[in-house]
Amino acid sequence: MTSVAASARGAVFLDRDGTIIEDAHYLADPDGVRLLPGVAGEILALNARGTLVIVITNQSGIAQGLLTEAQYEATRRRTDALLAALGARVDDVYHCPHHPSVSGTCDCRKPGTGLFVRAAARHGVDLARSLYVGDKRRDVEPALELGGTGILVPAADTPPNDIHWARAHAHVCHSLREAVAEWDAIGR
Repeated sequence: MTSVAASARGAVFLDRDGTIIEDAHYLADPDGVRLLPGVAGEILALNARGTLVIVITNQSGIAQGLLTEAQYEATRRRTDALLAALGARVDDVYHCPHHPSVSGTCDCRKPGTGLFVRAAARHGVDLARSLYVGDKRRDVEPALELGGTGILVPAADTPPNDIHWARAHAHVCHSLREAVAEWDAIGR
């Protein structure tokens, strides 16, 4: 199941931590939200061309008791507010609150595709025409199953093995701007 409908449009699926904001590891305090340089401008450019921007994020700290749903929502709202202050917006956000050692397995924890499929159904997105961007292998791996374009944008703590994997199975770019340009060049 790679597409919702033949006439559906592609979307840009972004990871949150390490891709849109600095990865503060289990961020519970909205005052700790810091946008990564240039990301708001690129999201604004995607907004301007009518491309849906959807965030899919693993938030296992909720299952592990490191933050609450309310704290997660506060950081989500802060991220949205910082983007909005620069004219950019995310069209929707989905999060997985599970951790396999606490909650058991689920289909929504990346690299699982459950949240992508749910977003596609809600927004009429063709998953095969979509871009999947993140700083970890698990963020871009769903593109392989769903038929889209996966691009790793390494951050300081991206494991070297994830970069090696992405070079062999997906793409590696140095910024969201480069990732979108690569997606355009591939011919989404």
